[in-house]
Amino acid sequence: MNTIVSPVVQEQSPAIPASAPPAGVPQFFNRDLSWLDFNRRVLHEAQDERTPLLDRIKFLAIYSSNSDEFFMKRIGLIKRKVATGTTDRTIDGLTWPQQLATVRARILELTSLTVDLWTKVLRPKLEAHDIFIRDYEQLTAEQQQKADEYFRNQIYPVLTPLAVDPGHPFPFISNLSVSIGVLLRQPGQADNLFARIKVPQLFSRWYMFGDGAATIFVPIESLIEARLDTLFPGMEIIEHQHFRVTRSAEVDAEIEDPEDLLEVVQEELRARRFADTVRVQIARDMSREMRQYLMDGLEVQEQDIYAVPEPLGKVDLMAIANLDRPELTIAPWTPQTAPRLADPEADMFALIRQGDILVHHPYESFDSSVERFILTAAQDPRVLAIKMTLYRTSGDSPFVAALARAAEAGKQVAVLVELKARFDEERNIQWAQTLESAGAHVIYGVLGLKTHTKTALVVRREEDRVRCYCHIATGNYNSKTAQLYTDLGLFTAREDICSDIVDLFAFLTGRSLKASYRKLLVAPVTMRRRFLKMIDREAAHARAGKSARIIAKMNALEDAEVITHLYKASQDGVAIDLIVRGFCCLRPGVPGLSENIRVISVIGRFLEHSRIFFFQNDGVPEYYMGSGDWMSRNLNGRVEAAVPVEDPALQARLPEILEILLADNRQAWDLAADGTWTQRRAKPGEPERGTHQQLINLTLRTGAAARACLVKDEDGNGANGHRNHDGAAG
Repeated sequence: MNTIVSPVVQEQSPAIPASAPPAGVPQFFNRDLSWLDFNRRVLHEAQDERTPLLDRIKFLAIYSSNSDEFFMKRIGLIKRKVATGTTDRTIDGLTWPQQLATVRARILELTSLTVDLWTKVLRPKLEAHDIFIRDYEQLTAEQQQKADEYFRNQIYPVLTPLAVDPGHPFPFISNLSVSIGVLLRQPGQADNLFARIKVPQLFSRWYMFGDGAATIFVPIESLIEARLDTLFPGMEIIEHQHFRVTRSAEVDAEIEDPEDLLEVVQEELRARRFADTVRVQIARDMSREMRQYLMDGLEVQEQDIYAVPEPLGKVDLMAIANLDRPELTIAPWTPQTAPRLADPEADMFALIRQGDILVHHPYESFDSSVERFILTAAQDPRVLAIKMTLYRTSGDSPFVAALARAAEAGKQVAVLVELKARFDEERNIQWAQTLESAGAHVIYGVLGLKTHTKTALVVRREEDRVRCYCHIATGNYNSKTAQLYTDLGLFTAREDICSDIVDLFAFLTGRSLKASYRKLLVAPVTMRRRFLKMIDREAAHARAGKSARIIAKMNALEDAEVITHLYKASQDGVAIDLIVRGFCCLRPGVPGLSENIRVISVIGRFLEHSRIFFFQNDGVPEYYMGSGDWMSRNLNGRVEAAVPVEDPALQARLPEILEILLADNRQAWDLAADGTWTQRRAKPGEPERGTHQQLINLTLRTGAAARACLVKDEDGNGANGHRNHDGAAG
């Protein structure tokens, strides 16, 4: 049995204010307010003086990107419900007008925090380290000359000033684009005219000077403004200001009787391009006259306008965060090759036959494990078929090229490309078309469901039989995010699991109505029922006086039925620890309701993305890892898969990870019954135990131990059959 200890109570930093629901509805937290609380925790990393300066800039950029996503995904949806008079309520009992008002109040609080953080703290600190953001007017004569040349040769030819007057309607403003609004006047005329210039997204947002020890970033909108006389010769410039538009991503495509899912997604992309504006960010000193032009032209209300300090769109600060200034950033981490995969010449399939392999990213390398598995299969003449799901992948994905080559070589290649992966639709359409042109079987998804499971199947002819090999993961097949997201992947040749994966792909590619699986938990057919059954089983053990414990790690927790069963298990005496990175609708620590439930969130240099589920089961522990959170959309509206981890040596790794998370006194936040999130801090004299650094240290120790054992074995001094950390015989 693998025992997991409860964390000790940690000294804590000042709390973030609660997002409490109205009195009389105590059971659940509001999903959107909890989401904003999560982004507040991300912003705290930018506020935290313990975070290196450039990493603080990075977290401000991440916060800004998250804020963009919230407006695109949620605000448009809420406003639509308000406009249509929807009478249902949120999980915590708010009407939709109340929800909109409450969410907006919280957004204004966060906006105020970011204004102060940028203007009073981070920008001055950058300047103290000779990193400057300068407008054109602040440059030296020599720098201005270089900037003028860049403007003339690169920027000016692509600019298209658009006038607004009775003969020229207000122009379309694309999502997340920065624009320059210009008020101008013809000589001798009294009336002001309005024009808009789109800041081209074809170039970097910044024109950079490296001036000795100093680095200067000039936003290209400043270069454009310095040459407005070139764009509007002979006109009098009254005012020029920046603004940035955010549009809703929640759209309904107007299409009747579509022939296929591809047509639906393409129409939704076209509809999203022209979707309603949900936010306009403007320069703080913009005149009332120009604000009115924008409100009229974009058809927004005063409450949709957010005045913020330059630069607008602080997601672009990531370029500054990526400066090569090692003294201002956390030490870089290079993922290590998993000990079982240390020999790049070893037969990957033979290694998997020896025993299951568990890989933990980004601590362990993605390219030497997952990429190696797929690329090896694509090249191996014994491989008959490769089947794979692609939800999100990188722009230069090695998987697409490898699968295309495999199809061209005559292998059967079947790829489910999820076209409705939000904000990756266009890229996924391109991948689908590339694979189809190479002869692969491409499936666009299951009607009415998103395919979110991360699975791959390789079918190989061997001397004695045809054998299957599988990879089941918690994260996407994306080489870039694998450097930043924490995820788990299991490689196995076990017949029961592989048979389940074969059945799963039959469901994805055909018309299978498969409703039972040997080992996998599959949504939407078995996952909800099995998880609820395991929660209830722990409750029954607790009522019988047996040991009962649940630990669940996920991105978000929202499903009311799951939460209700967790409440009942808590009332029966089950000790429950939930590690929820993002929003959480469960209210922990309420006497008589959830007093045995604890919730933490871990925020830091890596994004916690893995899903791990532990059930003590009266001393016969069960562990699952998979792609789905405990959210209604995952359990009801997506194809998800969770796999049991049953090898005892591999099981030992999972409580090790969970214990580190639960004992974190640096990156962990505790959720209180009133909705307050409080970050833990080490007590005086106590060493910091940040999860990500602890896992980096563990990976280095494990790798060193494995190499030492390998040397002993080669010298004839090691024990035969020694098990490495990931559980297979060495």
